Amino acid sequence: MTLIDLTSPAARNLHLGTLPVAIIGAGPIGLAAAAQLHERGIDFIVYEAGESIATSMAAWGHTRLFSPWKHLVDPAARRLLLAAGWTEPDESSLPTGSELIAHYLEPLAALDAIASRIRTGKTVTAVSREGMDRTRTAGRGSRAFILRLAGADGEITDVRAAAVIDASGTYLNPNSLGSNGLDPLGFGGVADLVSHALPDVLGAERHRFAGKHTAVVGAGLSAANTLINLAQLARDEPGTTVTWIIRNTAAVRVLGSADDELQARASIGASVSRLAQSGAISQVDGFEIVGLERDGDGVDIVGNRRGGLERVRADVIVNATGFRPNLDMLREIRLSLDEIVEAPAALAPLIDPNLHSCGTVSPHGVAELTQPERDFFIVGMKSYGRAPTFLLATGYEQVRSIADELAGNRDAARQVQLILPATGACSTGGGGASNCC
Repeated sequence: MTLIDLTSPAARNLHLGTLPVAIIGAGPIGLAAAAQLHERGIDFIVYEAGESIATSMAAWGHTRLFSPWKHLVDPAARRLLLAAGWTEPDESSLPTGSELIAHYLEPLAALDAIASRIRTGKTVTAVSREGMDRTRTAGRGSRAFILRLAGADGEITDVRAAAVIDASGTYLNPNSLGSNGLDPLGFGGVADLVSHALPDVLGAERHRFAGKHTAVVGAGLSAANTLINLAQLARDEPGTTVTWIIRNTAAVRVLGSADDELQARASIGASVSRLAQSGAISQVDGFEIVGLERDGDGVDIVGNRRGGLERVRADVIVNATGFRPNLDMLREIRLSLDEIVEAPAALAPLIDPNLHSCGTVSPHGVAELTQPERDFFIVGMKSYGRAPTFLLATGYEQVRSIADELAGNRDAARQVQLILPATGACSTGGGGASNCC
């Protein structure tokens, strides 16, 4: 085998011509990466763990997005779709996750140029370099990537790739309920009473919540959406009650968004605020969960609050504490990640929730996403690590920039131009200064 030193755009293009770029995940960002690479004549393969595209989004497909259609379609994907006769939805309307899949992602994935390159039912369990673990350096950048795949039928295979774009997301990796980042003591004994974020409260999972007391844990928009739906369920189903548990003294990202240019996002905060003030939902703040204890058919949530232990009893808990990236699959890849939020080191200062909680992050691309492992990129929600506030338009710009980089157009890759809607959802630093984006 001849090894190619990727030291020039020409050499890089030659290398990319021999092997495809591997895209992990067939969600909105993964499929946008596919469209961007196709426009540049770069071969790719998309590996999706689910049996169909966008399976993580489908899990919360009943939820309406707060971004309108004009922010939800990747420019390269739009060009491909329009050329195929696609009718673009009303740019001002707000789709649900299921509508985004049906009216955008499925038509995009069905295009001949994309469909033939998607492999569903293929879970990427590990990524490495051919013949090299992470400790070996000499000639590393010229070695192909190896992706280990677990098929739905149980078959394990290895495939080669010239570059890797990890758009696998974070939805399947929730943060823990415990304030210390660990599962609370007793979690294993009550796991059946804990729901993932964004359950279908008013639809398929209605029976699980109707007539019961639900505790929603978390201070972000996932929690807010669930609270609003549970409050509606309580109006329709007698005996349904809701408690909102947060570990801070205020849910800044939700309740502090009055100046948000995305009005649907601002309205979520306003709705939750009204529900709390009216007593439709009970709010328990400053509650740091340390343990869970089964109590008959329900669960006692034990937490530190105001210097002592308190308990909140519930029938069901919704874990809306956010998500974290799956990094186990990348143990043989050299990564430079922020020690706090586990995002790429250059991106982390823009999104660290300890510094701000803005819904708008400065547009960024390959310069912020480049890793010590050449031609390996983490994009989309996974690029945000444990930080919230990701917007699809941000991810589309990420993969546009990376596609230009892989095509050898370094200048275009670094000319990041994207106008995002501003938000008023900002926290206040320790010195009292506003840290708005």
